[in-house]
Amino acid sequence: MIQAAAATVERFPGAAGKPPAGSEFAPLLRTVRGQGLLDRRTGWYTLGIAVNALALGAAVTAVVLLGDSWWTLLLAPLLAVLSARTAFIGHDAGHAQITANRSLSRAIGLVHGNLLLGMSYAWWNDKHNRHHANPNHIDKDPDVAADVLVFTSDQARARAGFRRWLTRNQAWLFFPLTLLEGLALKVYGFRDLRRQPPRERAVEGLLLLAHVTGYATLLLTTMSPGKAVAFAALHQALFGLHLGLAFAPNHKGMDMPDPDADDRWGHLRRQVLTSRNIRGGPVTDWFLGGLNYQIEHHLFPSMPRPHLRLAQPLVRAHCRDLGIPYTETGLVDSYRQALRHMHEVGEPLRA
Repeated sequence: MIQAAAATVERFPGAAGKPPAGSEFAPLLRTVRGQGLLDRRTGWYTLGIAVNALALGAAVTAVVLLGDSWWTLLLAPLLAVLSARTAFIGHDAGHAQITANRSLSRAIGLVHGNLLLGMSYAWWNDKHNRHHANPNHIDKDPDVAADVLVFTSDQARARAGFRRWLTRNQAWLFFPLTLLEGLALKVYGFRDLRRQPPRERAVEGLLLLAHVTGYATLLLTTMSPGKAVAFAALHQALFGLHLGLAFAPNHKGMDMPDPDADDRWGHLRRQVLTSRNIRGGPVTDWFLGGLNYQIEHHLFPSMPRPHLRLAQPLVRAHCRDLGIPYTETGLVDSYRQALRHMHEVGEPLRA
């Protein structure tokens, strides 16, 4: 990692140093805004939300019709994919990509997050906004805080007991651990209710309970307890895996700002140098929910998802003119890079 960073600085001297005077981001922002790429796409999202709702309704209806049969478990992977689509809609609502109306954005987020997924919209927004403000900053980004996984050698050296073993093998365990993410998101949401103000807590809590009650009722009234548990386990595991596959390539293994130094990166460098794009076409866009354009998404969080692809050539050209590395790779290679970083982080414990 140190050699890679040194090579980056040698090829792009301004990448790790203090940027030139004036804003490097402002000209790009003017261009993007001038081309209407920050304008909302209400019709596109309305159609997407409607299609997703109909698909979810059809999947639930199929579960009811198939009933107490092992064939019903074949619907769990489909429901996992639709749950990921639902999460992507909630993500976009949290960034005000769908509408500029805050109340409407929150309503969309609460329906798609709390009610349909059992995942707290307020918890996600708080965590995700802190990540966007300081991506890969070890003291400010909750996504790289030491938890089940660690992302720096210093974090690794502080591990003890079972967590020490976990860190030694975290690269091998990463994708198996994502199978628990669907359940973990629900637990985090309920735990976060204590942080929320009373009015928000009441709304969020009632919708989370409504989801759990509705989900359990659907499964337990249509199939035996054993089949219901098997269906829920398969659905939640594949949902977590899908989200892991979508989020893993974005930042892991990219630059991490020095927490002990003054912030020498402006908005442009802070977002570009810590993010990685994934090459691909419409299928990749659909599977990753537009998060394959991670650089553009971080530079313009409120940009509607269908505009990210259109903004990419502008951002890439702007970075090239400034000599700022613009990282883009294939999907499989992105996983390889992320896992290699996690493997290197655990190296001191293996030695």
